[in-house]
Amino acid sequence: MFELTPADYQAIWLSTRVAIAATLLSLPFGYAVACLLVFSRVRGKAFIDGLVNLPLVLPPVVVGYLLLLLFGERGWLGALLKSWDIRIIFTWKAAVLASMVVGFPLLVRSIRLGLEGIDEKLLQASRTLGAHWYDTLFSVVIPLSGRSVLAGATLMFARSLGEFGATIVIAGNIPGVTQTIPLAIYDYTNTPGGDRMALALCAVSIVLSFAVLLLNEGLLRRFSRRRQP
Repeated sequence: MFELTPADYQAIWLSTRVAIAATLLSLPFGYAVACLLVFSRVRGKAFIDGLVNLPLVLPPVVVGYLLLLLFGERGWLGALLKSWDIRIIFTWKAAVLASMVVGFPLLVRSIRLGLEGIDEKLLQASRTLGAHWYDTLFSVVIPLSGRSVLAGATLMFARSLGEFGATIVIAGNIPGVTQTIPLAIYDYTNTPGGDRMALALCAVSIVLSFAVLLLNEGLLRRFSRRRQP
């Protein structure tokens, strides 16, 4: 049997907390961006779409370095936050920020697919009946896109659990502070005799990811049954 150290439990808890925080904080922004890309007629939608999906094609280390330049003490946002006595770099908040940026494209893509699948006739009927845009949003769009939101949130949560490259650059690898499961595994692989502990954390990571997928499948089935007449 594998035995976990207190530092390992801290890494597991931190990974879970970071993934939950990144997913919840990104959901409203992801939904808004997806609605903008699907329903709006603003110019430059191709540019917005490319900007949103850029973290998918950039190496995570590059994303982390750009965030470090932006939120570092000499960065524009970093200097602004420092004047308010707010520190992001090398804290668990930086790990959340890295996960949000890297996982955001997956969230937006999933929600966008759900929004594009909504029957245009339902939206036209809502407008014909005199509903305001926010009435249409809460009575038609959000209920019909619930599955895609759940799928996107699941993907982002799973991606956040496995985030490594951007996190290690902007948050560092500080045990008990910013060390998540992937960073702890990286430490063990560079420690003589640490293979067993690395394998234990790999097993924990697999179990967590699989549990998230099972939960997602169960919620989707329950959601489908509730919508059936």
